[in-house]
Amino acid sequence: MAPGPLQLLLVAILVLIVFGGRGKISAIMGDVAKGITSFRKGLKEPIDDVKDAADEAIDVTPPKEK
Repeated sequence: MAPGPLQLLLVAILVLIVFGGRGKISAIMGDVAKGITSFRKGLKEPIDDVKDAADEAIDVTPPKEK
């Protein structure tokens, strides 16, 4: 069954909203993509900074009771 002209118009409007020039949804999707890229970049960075932070951490473990 082929879609009618009204259904095609509805799909076209939805495509324009989602992938439109400077629409809010396209801006949100761009921000999501930037976040994913930043997350992946963070995973690839060396963990030396984490080790340095762990060395500088204060030990707050309660003493063991005898």
